[in-house]
Amino acid sequence: MNDLKEINKKSFSSLFSIKNLFFLLFIIILFSVDRITKLKVIRHQLTNENYIYINDFLNFDLIWNTGVGFGLLSSESTFIYNSITIFIFLIILAIIYLIFKSNVFEKILYMFILGGALGNLYDRIFYFAVPDFIDLHFKGFHWFTFNFADIFITIGIILLIIRELFLKEKNEKI
Repeated sequence: MNDLKEINKKSFSSLFSIKNLFFLLFIIILFSVDRITKLKVIRHQLTNENYIYINDFLNFDLIWNTGVGFGLLSSESTFIYNSITIFIFLIILAIIYLIFKSNVFEKILYMFILGGALGNLYDRIFYFAVPDFIDLHFKGFHWFTFNFADIFITIGIILLIIRELFLKEKNEKI
């Protein structure tokens, strides 16, 4: 019985190590950047009713996304919306598990994904849609509108793919 208490005490204390607190702070920073930018754009849109012109290629124009990243799978159906939200929550749990099982470099990549996913999940729960506002365009072509959470998720996924395809082979040869 004492051995079990000792194992639990060690596991709990390692959870709050300096390294893990740094990782938690990193996730909080990513989440905060996403939240602050969304709140600023929402506040601007509520008082000005127009988009924010940045330059000929970039505007901030608020839209409410009920789908997943970049507006994919948008639907008016409550069932589909709730199903997607539950699925996102399950993915977040899997990412948290992967963070604990990964090396430092992978942890950072998973934290980018987690920080962005938490930002968008927060919006899905409290707004029932995700505020997207970054509008990249060239002449008449507009890319999907997105937000900073989407940027963080995309960075994490692209770097994980690059690591898996190119960097992992070098490590295996050594």
